[in-house]
Amino acid sequence: MRWPTLILAALLVLLQYPLWFGKGGWLRVWEVDRKLQDQQELNQTLEQRNAAMEAEVRDLKTGYEAIEERARFELGLTKPGEVFVQIPRKDKP
Repeated sequence: MRWPTLILAALLVLLQYPLWFGKGGWLRVWEVDRKLQDQQELNQTLEQRNAAMEAEVRDLKTGYEAIEERARFELGLTKPGEVFVQIPRKDKP
């Protein structure tokens, strides 16, 4: 009576092994699911960045305010008759 029980237990283990550790097993499914969630988070971050860039491009194409703002802050340009004044920050120790 002991041998049939051991044989059935061994067969059960052999049948369960591919389910847990095989190519399409649960452990692999959990790993792929985790990678999918990470990729979805990255995609969401990139979509937000792309939306912000698209809004900026649309703003640059349609209005002069965005162009003027970029020229002032990035290039330091001023309008004729304007005086540029820069106040240095005091760094706190």
